Amino acid sequence: MKRMVPAALCGLVFASLLPAAKTLDIWVIDSEGAKSELIVSPSGQSMLIDTGFPGNGDRDTTRILEACKAAGVTKLDVLVITHYDMDHVNNAPSVVAKIPVTLFVDHGPAAVTDRGTVAAVAAYDKLWPSAKHLVVKPGDKIPFKGVDVLVLTSAEQVLKTPLKGAGKPNAACAATQPKTWTRGNEDISENGNSLSLLITYGKFRMMDMGDLTWNREMQLMCPNNPVGSVDLFVTGNHGNDNASSPALVNGVQPRLIVMDNGERKFGAVAPMQTLKAAPGLQAMYLMHWSANAPNDNPPDEFIANLHGSPDGKWLKISADQNAVINVTNTRTGDTKTYKRK
Repeated sequence: MKRMVPAALCGLVFASLLPAAKTLDIWVIDSEGAKSELIVSPSGQSMLIDTGFPGNGDRDTTRILEACKAAGVTKLDVLVITHYDMDHVNNAPSVVAKIPVTLFVDHGPAAVTDRGTVAAVAAYDKLWPSAKHLVVKPGDKIPFKGVDVLVLTSAEQVLKTPLKGAGKPNAACAATQPKTWTRGNEDISENGNSLSLLITYGKFRMMDMGDLTWNREMQLMCPNNPVGSVDLFVTGNHGNDNASSPALVNGVQPRLIVMDNGERKFGAVAPMQTLKAAPGLQAMYLMHWSANAPNDNPPDEFIANLHGSPDGKWLKISADQNAVINVTNTRTGDTKTYKRK
């Protein structure tokens, strides 16, 4: 007589034979208040956004290479330089000397001509003639197999054509006043020229603002929101108060926020409070406990590097096509899962 196998058991056996769901994986690297972010697509392609600080005994290069090793990355398919400030581009020669890059992406000529920026751009320009080089404008796509990478802003220009399902009036604009700069005009600085990106994998949407400034954010988001809502929002300019306007933050209504701050580099009070109050927010993660806003830090479990503890811990974020997001804090080893409500 044949023995019948329970249907539930058959289902379990079948499920165990299925390949694991593929995810878009993001390593937010601790560059002590600079920026460096490794993204690996489900197809295995890799993208590094910015390269952190130069010097410091090759600290940030070492941390980037550690993340690449953890991700199984031996070459960078894409290196995106959001803009030419020291904490984003000056470490590129060190990184490229240690891991090959196929495609360099940037916003084109520098917006400023101070001695430091000119030297940084000259060093960077020596890196890409032997590879591919792409200057992008809003609306362009950065090639990244299996993932849509859309340029939202570049070289003072912003996306004009709303994305499918977006383009509605942004109610948050009415309560957001433009910034009047008391020193140099931030909007014509390298920060104001920064690339910002919308990265889409299935239903998952991630917005990375580079160091885009407050008034450029309003130029993008007002009076209508061309983007819609996002699942993950990487703050502009490390939590400086010249970015993260309510028009942007409340307009895109992120479920998760990551701030690439240092302990004493930004993470300022006003943006921290705006970000924490975002409608629908499930969690905000910081790369460092912020000494600039000691009363506004999230609980320690949401901070990668605490005051007085060894630095260099990263956040790893994995998202599937249904926008289920897992965030691992490597300082604690804890992983939290976030689903759309």
